Amino acid sequence: MVTFRNNNGRRNNFRRTERNYKINNGDRSKFGSSFTSNENFQRKSPGRNNHNASKLIDKYNNLAREALSIGDKIMSENYFQHADHFSRVLNEQVLYKKNKSLEDSQTKNFKDISEEKKDISEEKKEISEEKKDSSLNKLSERS
Repeated sequence: MVTFRNNNGRRNNFRRTERNYKINNGDRSKFGSSFTSNENFQRKSPGRNNHNASKLIDKYNNLAREALSIGDKIMSENYFQHADHFSRVLNEQVLYKKNKSLEDSQTKNFKDISEEKKDISEEKKEISEEKKDSSLNKLSERS
């Protein structure tokens, strides 16, 4: 009889049906994300994959009109709902761009203000140094 040493792991992996979700070092979640109550489910950049949302709105509106002309009210309503969805996506994209531009302008303004403060403080230092130099010159002239 042939005996195989340290074959326990191989045997379990061989008989496992979900090979794609193999857990190697400890318990890891299958999809790599944790769903906590504090997590914000808003997309980072809304409509990332829908760059042509305006074209999709036109497409679904045209399809809805065609379905109405044929007399299929259910299909036309479905297409109108698709068009409505993409109009909301487009509005979300516009709001995201506005907010991003506002944030960029605010950070730019903040940087400009901080640079102005640095310039003013440098000017004050230069003036104080000039005053010291002039006072030292006066003292040296008197003595």
